[in-house]
Amino acid sequence: MEALSTAAEATVVDLAEGGVRALNSALHAAAAGARYRVANPRGAHSVAVGIDTEIDVVVDGHVGYYAAGMHQRGTVTIHGSAGTGLAENMMSGTVHVTGDASQSAGATAHGGLLVVDGSTGARCGIAMKGVDIVVGGDVGHMSGFMAQAGRLVICGDAGDALGDSVYEARFYVRGSVKSLGADCVEKPMRAEHLAELAGLLTAAGRPEAPEEFRRYGSARTLYHFHSANTHAY
Repeated sequence: MEALSTAAEATVVDLAEGGVRALNSALHAAAAGARYRVANPRGAHSVAVGIDTEIDVVVDGHVGYYAAGMHQRGTVTIHGSAGTGLAENMMSGTVHVTGDASQSAGATAHGGLLVVDGSTGARCGIAMKGVDIVVGGDVGHMSGFMAQAGRLVICGDAGDALGDSVYEARFYVRGSVKSLGADCVEKPMRAEHLAELAGLLTAAGRPEAPEEFRRYGSARTLYHFHSANTHAY
């Protein structure tokens, strides 16, 4: 792969010279503990997808669709913003974006930690199944739609229909909520929730205090069909 060079213990990949497929092939073949730095991503799609080894990848610039999708191990840090489907279906490990993310960040993700320092578009955490997502800014409408498990921390405001048809995921919101979706309600912040949130904020490097947040989750009225609830389906 001609775009590779070694500098300061990190393998540098310049996407202005080599393609994304070659990059991802190199990351999939890397040994545990390896470090990579990606230069000139220039909004390329599918950057650093499917990583299943404990490696560290730093991307210097903006990326396009599905960056760090299907992430399983290691850490991907993107110094820029990301397009649609950031960390979609990630399983574990850590993905960190220092800028903003477009819609469907963390969609269907099963585990790990996704951190977005800026804001996200619509449907952040849609159908999440165990991932922890911490957003430093706002999230768009329908975030947490049909979220089954995991925690979504929103340090800014939430758009319309937060948590529509949520199952057992938890939402922590510091700012305002434009509206709640079907079967999503505000819930008390007990000591265990404050402790849980403190751990998530620390893991994401956030300075906010847990006491500044409110908690939302499922009212559990839509688990089984009931004719009285037909208007909510």
